[in-house]
Amino acid sequence: MIETTKDVRIPIAIEGAGEEDAITITARAMEELRRIRQQQNIPAEYGLRMGIRGGGCSGFSYVLGFDAQPRADDYVLSAEDIPVFIDRRSIFYLMGVTLDFADGLLQRGFTFRNPNATRTCGCGHSFAV
Repeated sequence: MIETTKDVRIPIAIEGAGEEDAITITARAMEELRRIRQQQNIPAEYGLRMGIRGGGCSGFSYVLGFDAQPRADDYVLSAEDIPVFIDRRSIFYLMGVTLDFADGLLQRGFTFRNPNATRTCGCGHSFAV
């Protein structure tokens, strides 16, 4: 298993997007994604699906999971050895986001830090723009 010692920045290949719009996956999140993939025997060619959907306390909630293949409207990006699939609608809401993994006494799980969010709810899984 590859060990990540630094954060992974994924540039967004959209006209007008700058360096500040790159998606960042922290070293902790990369390690946890690899651990999950190995523990659950998820094939290496499966990609990480990141996205948003309507719902949650604040209007939108995050989507995160492994998917066998990209959909026709997906951007296919790369976070080292993990393909990343993001649909065309979600990509604009995820520009500049940081995916992290917390493993503490009060919280365990993936977290999103989104500079586009104007409001988040207490659960940390939904946001508004």
